[in-house]
Amino acid sequence: MNTEPMRFDTKIAVLLREDLEPWQRLNVTAFLVSGLGSRIPEVIGEPYEDADGVSYLPMFRQPVLVFEGTKETLEAAHGRALSRALPRAVFTADLFTTGNDRDNRAAVRAVPTADLDLVGLAVHGPRNGVDKVLKGARMHP
Repeated sequence: MNTEPMRFDTKIAVLLREDLEPWQRLNVTAFLVSGLGSRIPEVIGEPYEDADGVSYLPMFRQPVLVFEGTKETLEAAHGRALSRALPRAVFTADLFTTGNDRDNRAAVRAVPTADLDLVGLAVHGPRNGVDKVLKGARMHP
């Protein structure tokens, strides 16, 4: 059995706007990472099982790093993620007022890219590419 720590060539990162309430940070993070797992199956590991044989759902096979930054930092990161064509998920302030997936998608669709009121962004890609997207952000406390 290999006991060496795994080092991944890719990174999963979430960037949150620094002015969010604690419940909003958790909610936004959960929604954002769900988008990555649905479109990038290789980030999902194997199912879990406890010693009694009870099965549990698989989770990401690598850590999710959470960062925070200003509105401007988030806007710049979004632009860099777009220019690098990295897989990404967005959460806008409008989504706090909707109550279902259909209305969430409509709220994002109604706003031009440059005018999105971003409160969260998730990205996946090569480590150095994700690092460049997150320039100016800091690790979430």
